[in-house]
Amino acid sequence: MTAELDYQALNCAGASVVTSATVYPDGHVIPLHRHSCAQLLYATRGVMTVDAAAGRWMVPPGRAVWLQAHVDHQIRMHGEVGLRTLLLDVAMSPHLPARSCVLDISPLLRELIAAAHGNPAGHDANTDADARNWHMLQLLLHELASVTVLPLYLPLPLAARLRSLCELLMATPGKQVTIETWAGQLGISTSTLHRLFLRQTGMRFGHWRQQARLLQAMEQLARGGKVAAAAQDQGYSSQSAFSAMFKKHFGSTPTAFYR
Repeated sequence: MTAELDYQALNCAGASVVTSATVYPDGHVIPLHRHSCAQLLYATRGVMTVDAAAGRWMVPPGRAVWLQAHVDHQIRMHGEVGLRTLLLDVAMSPHLPARSCVLDISPLLRELIAAAHGNPAGHDANTDADARNWHMLQLLLHELASVTVLPLYLPLPLAARLRSLCELLMATPGKQVTIETWAGQLGISTSTLHRLFLRQTGMRFGHWRQQARLLQAMEQLARGGKVAAAAQDQGYSSQSAFSAMFKKHFGSTPTAFYR
């Protein structure tokens, strides 16, 4: 495994792309750090949770998270994770994602990410090898700009009392507590809680709680958990209700999602 210090110190100064390929064990945590340029974190296997001040991204196998430059983030591994990292100079392309997000990875992009490792591409193409790598990088950038953004992001409020509420909700996802009860514990009205939640996260309270449960269920399934157990732990009345909501949100059943 590549030393964490080496990984955290990666930057793309003087290069158009810097690559890294590492395998991390289940439960491994890369502490809070940042990079000076944008990066693509692609999970060849396993699941990653990427935490930042503004929210959390869930990265299933075969998907990737795009992080803007200078975003402080921590990475947690669920199951053994094969991680391929590309640090990119965003000046190379005006069409790269404008915000941090989770991306679906097409078969072509998957192969381009694999090919980029160990084949540095500079800004110039002075030799045949340089020319090949440069053109391969340009194709990677074009493909990266066209892939689908996935709904695998959970925004977190910056206001301390709302953030504490969110952390409690994530710690006890199966607890059946009404929004009226949560509002009462904060000493505010239900309408005020709804308004503050929407302003701080861009999501309604019920939608946020549903998203939090689904993403945590994904973590649980990635660690080898059963669908029935994940449904129960996340507060669903039945496995079928959970599977239906999962499919509605992510486009496939929990079992099919990890194939």
